[in-house]
Order: sequence, then structure tokens, then C-alpha cells
Amino acid sequence: MGIESLLVFLLVGAIAGWLAGLLVKGYGFGLVGNIVVGIIGALIAGWLFPYLGFSLGGGILGAIVHATLGAVILLFLLRLVRN
Repeated sequence: MGIESLLVFLLVGAIAGWLAGLLVKGYGFGLVGNIVVGIIGALIAGWLFPYLGFSLGGGILGAIVHATLGAVILLFLLRLVRN
């Protein structure tokens, strides 16, 4: 993995985590936390969406939307476990 790929990976994770934090009220994790939430969200979406037959296409925008939806699922599950 080149440095450019790593930077895009971190940028998509940060944006997805930040957007998920806005969509699921009460969650703000800072920059590093948003990156982690976004990356885990992308992993969840990458695992779950093919089983559901759901595809968003390619490109950076598709990756951000994909990771954001996965991060929202993650934050929703965290909320259920905490309560």
C-alpha cells in the first residue's frame, strides 16, 4: 500500500466517522476516534452489504457513503449495547 492509498484510506475513515457521528446524535469521538469508527464501519458494510445485495458503485464518494452507512450501523449497535 502506497502513501497515497493510506492517506485516502484515513481520509475516507475520518469523513465517514464524522458523518456517522452527526447522523447518530450523541456521538463525537475526535479525529482518531472518527477514523477508527469510519474504518470499522467500512469493514461492517463491506461484509454486510454483499449479503443484502446492496451496492453503491465505486469511487471515493461511494466509499464514503459505504463507510458512513456501516459506521451508522456500528454506532446504533453500540447505543443498543450501552442501554
